[in-house]
Amino acid sequence: MRKIIISIFLVLTFLCSTAMSETAVDWFKKADALEDGKKYTDPKKAIEYLNNAIRLQPDYADAYFHRGTAYNDLGQYQQAIEDFNQVIILQPNDAAAYYNRARAYNDLGQYQRAIEDYSQSIRLKPDYARAYNNRGSAYDDLGQSQRAIKDFNNAIHLKPDFAEYYSNRGIAYSRLGQYKLAMKDFNNAIRLQPNSVNAYNNRGLTYLLQGNKKQGCGDVQKACALGNCYGLEWAKGKKYCRCVNSRHNRASVFRRNEASTKGSKTILDTSFKTSFSPPFWS
Repeated sequence: MRKIIISIFLVLTFLCSTAMSETAVDWFKKADALEDGKKYTDPKKAIEYLNNAIRLQPDYADAYFHRGTAYNDLGQYQQAIEDFNQVIILQPNDAAAYYNRARAYNDLGQYQRAIEDYSQSIRLKPDYARAYNNRGSAYDDLGQSQRAIKDFNNAIHLKPDFAEYYSNRGIAYSRLGQYKLAMKDFNNAIRLQPNSVNAYNNRGLTYLLQGNKKQGCGDVQKACALGNCYGLEWAKGKKYCRCVNSRHNRASVFRRNEASTKGSKTILDTSFKTSFSPPFWS
């Protein structure tokens, strides 16, 4: 019995000494190993590791930043904001920290605060195409489509090969009833990304807004085949398209293409001068 107790004691001592020997950087690297390039594969475990890193090094700005992105991955936006606040205290000129805090504000529906942070990230990094794109999306969510278009113009100027920027600008043009310009943007998005589900959805809806049921229904059916059936369901409900077997893909909830140093998000409440609001996606 005494030998068993001694053995357990030695094992516990070894485990404790191993844990205590790990540095803040070690814990940070463990969390970093859980990233797949876009988000954490296990954000809860990443947060656990980053908690240890911060406990050992309370001024570890990168640990706060990455824990903030992990909280974003979990949809815990207020906690993410608190971590990005800490990053900004430690590194006031960190454009990415303002950008990611803006994303969290945006996901909470606090569009004006998001715009303020996107603006600060642009001041710190004038070639931040993603920040222009996301600020444009926030303006569009507030119904300020003209300002949104100016931001999308800047994003496209900086990154002319990004399909999502054209698709987002196309939505803003559609909201203003400028359908020819919208169609040109959706066409460009599809040219750059042939399987762009959102561009097909949005182009199809724009065709339908102009009374072109044949091409409109073809595009929303194509979008549905690619995974986004909201446009088709809306068109069927309005009796613009014949009933086609489709599954309403709840997993593809409307998300703007808002990237972080990794990612994206938010539902657009479209309101047109017409008497109905088709489900444009970006």
